[in-house]
Parts: sequence; C-alpha cells; structure tokens
Amino acid sequence: QVQLVESGGDLVQPGGSLRLSCAASRIIFSINNMGWYRQAPGKERELVASITIGGITNYADSVKGRFSISRDNAKNTVDLQMNSLKPEDTAVYYCNRMTAPWWYWGQGTQVTVSS
Repeated sequence: QVQLVESGGDLVQPGGSLRLSCAASRIIFSINNMGWYRQAPGKERELVASITIGGITNYADSVKGRFSISRDNAKNTVDLQMNSLKPEDTAVYYCNRMTAPWWYWGQGTQVTVSS
C-alpha cells in the first residue's frame, strides 16, 4: 500500500520560515507530477504548489514568491520551502499527485503561523 508521510510542520511566528518534506514507500516521485496541498479549518483542500516530471513549477497566487517546491530524486522526497509565512498560511499540509487519481492521503503536517 502506498503511504505518504509529510513532516516539518511547526508553530512559527509571522515572517518565519519552514521546510516541509514528503516521503513515501512504493512511489517514485521523479516519474510523477507532484503537488503540495493545504487544508485550513472549515475550508476545502487546495493545491498550493506543484512540480511536473520535467521540473516545471506552479504556485497558487496566495503563496507565489514565498513558497518553493522542489524534488530530491536521490532521497525520493518532495519538499516545500515556505518563507515569509503569514497567519493565513495556517493549515494542515499534504503532498500527493498534482492531479487525480490521488494516492491515499497521508496524515499531513500541521503548520501554525501565530505570534
């Protein structure tokens, strides 16, 4: 069974930075278009960053210029560097395929931005 494991979430002050990482068993990220998603309380899950097999990245307008998605093929991880964090970035963050059909969703990692 495919298992996605997200890590790196934490409580951080506004303006701070975090780096999230996604690892998985039985998945080779380099041959998949990958995405980072987030879900805030009471809101739907949204795609915030994606990276294609060819390395083309795309970002939601709300995070453009602040977040950066990357893939480490040697470690088989997909990372999300988040800078200049804002309170509205508070959410549970997940990784998965960029588009459906998605793998089974992992537990996610909680990011809380608060002073």
